[in-house]
Amino acid sequence: MTYKCVMGVDPGASGAVAFYYTNEIHLIAAYDVPIIGKEINATALAEIISHHNPDLAVVESVHAMPKQGVSSSFNFGVAYGVAKGVIGAAGIRRVDVSPGKWKRYFGLSADKEAARALAISQWPKSEHFRRKKDHGRAEAALLALYGAQTQL
Repeated sequence: MTYKCVMGVDPGASGAVAFYYTNEIHLIAAYDVPIIGKEINATALAEIISHHNPDLAVVESVHAMPKQGVSSSFNFGVAYGVAKGVIGAAGIRRVDVSPGKWKRYFGLSADKEAARALAISQWPKSEHFRRKKDHGRAEAALLALYGAQTQL
């Protein structure tokens, strides 16, 4: 199957979503995950997803991190579940990929700045990755690109 729009998801309340259009390879749309208080705004996330109407969602499959507090782990898990639930409710095909797998594909390490630099080089006209804090957007965009290149 050929996908027209692939969504990448860097999960978590400080995560991001991105939409890569396979027929317009120089275009990328990236958003910080919408938040209300300290939680993902599921309604706003659903609206963003609906606007782009992706054919496929590639979600970074993540787990609790060592030395992360219990409440942080719980909040991260809730945010991860909300993102997957919104995608499922929209009826979008989802592929989960481990951080190691997609980062190896691009020759990246765990360095978030390297991911941001790669996103800037891939989409040099985009303003989505200009700030240091835009690493989540960059990772979401690269997840979408990974999906487009490996799931077609």
